[in-house]
Amino acid sequence: MRALILEMIYNWSKKPYQKWFKKQAAWDISVQTLIQFPKESLGFHLGGFLLMHNFSPQPKLENHDVFHVLTNTGISVPEEISMQYYLLGNGKRTLYLIFVIFIGTLFYPDKINIFKKAYSKGKSAYPFYNLDYKKLLHQPIHKLQTTFLISSI
Repeated sequence: MRALILEMIYNWSKKPYQKWFKKQAAWDISVQTLIQFPKESLGFHLGGFLLMHNFSPQPKLENHDVFHVLTNTGISVPEEISMQYYLLGNGKRTLYLIFVIFIGTLFYPDKINIFKKAYSKGKSAYPFYNLDYKKLLHQPIHKLQTTFLISSI
């Protein structure tokens, strides 16, 4: 039930967040284009992630899926919250991230140790939350993960 409530809040908040808070342009790239990148590239892995979960790129929110790919994070609600903790540890500070962490922690106090671990992993990595990933789609995913010390959640 708590996951359903949080998903409803996310669906309610996604459009205003895209419209009023996300200033960068949408990538305007399809899954089919992503899977044409070399197999070791971030672009190919992003395309595979989107295909595996039957997702399509969300305009102005493409980086979110990149974070899933780089940190090897699943898509369950607790995993989503863990990823936000990881990004907080990595230095990302947005009102939306703080809101997700606050609400997520209220709904999942039993996962606090997992969240703390994700935060620590994000803190141990070099800042990667603010990179221009559209320009990095051709880069080998392993190179990005090792360069920035990104570990799986």
